[in-house]
Amino acid sequence: MAIENYQGKKFCGDNRLIVDDNLTVEEALQIAINSETFTITMRTPGHDEDLVRGLLYSEDIYKADEKLTIHFSENEEKGIIEANLSIDKELLSDGYSNSRNLLSVSSCGICGKKELENIDNSQKLKNGIKLNVKDLFKMFNAMEKGQPTFDQSGGSHAAAAFSNDIELLSIREDIGRHNAVDKVIGHLINEQQLNKAKCLIVSGRISYEIVSKAFAAKIPILAAVSAPSTLAVDFAKELGITLLGFCREHKATCYAHPERLID
Repeated sequence: MAIENYQGKKFCGDNRLIVDDNLTVEEALQIAINSETFTITMRTPGHDEDLVRGLLYSEDIYKADEKLTIHFSENEEKGIIEANLSIDKELLSDGYSNSRNLLSVSSCGICGKKELENIDNSQKLKNGIKLNVKDLFKMFNAMEKGQPTFDQSGGSHAAAAFSNDIELLSIREDIGRHNAVDKVIGHLINEQQLNKAKCLIVSGRISYEIVSKAFAAKIPILAAVSAPSTLAVDFAKELGITLLGFCREHKATCYAHPERLID
């Protein structure tokens, strides 16, 4: 668990209390490819190798389904952790030229990008799998049980991937919603299980970028505890992704491609 204890003054009616609260750690990670800084992302430390691998894959930078050797080091002068990779330039995809050299913060995956990437929807997902809505709630129950950082701090997001037979393949936490998704995708790649993932669930809301990451990973069903954005729904419809929001209290609302659902 990446948490630290901070003291605060709590106002509760007419009472004033000094409290000690566990807060989720947020620190910078600088990613360099071939000795050139590619991006700086704010994240919760832990599973950094999964984060880097998933980000490179979901951002169309390096699409091969293989594990990469990543060298981590601490830059004491900058007070930052650096992740260094060596990748043959011929193997870098189009996303690399859209370099995210500006700061990318944990709350918004678009921050730091020079422009919104054009998603190629020519490979629209047409997977004919079916999901029983009751099984969807089982997935959310499983994810809820696997969030120790959130249990301690109340300040982290989670993402989890499941197979078609409701097997939990990966679960990761991070202060950033899109970081948690990248960690899951990276973990699946590193464990050579990406092709088994059929459903991705997240603890917060769904933005367009979460949809684009699910599409990059070819995961046809995406569901969230909270709401999707309008752009997320539009993208899901275009890209062939079954998108559900407000998945809580045994309720769920499907906004795109309900044909995969069994009720």
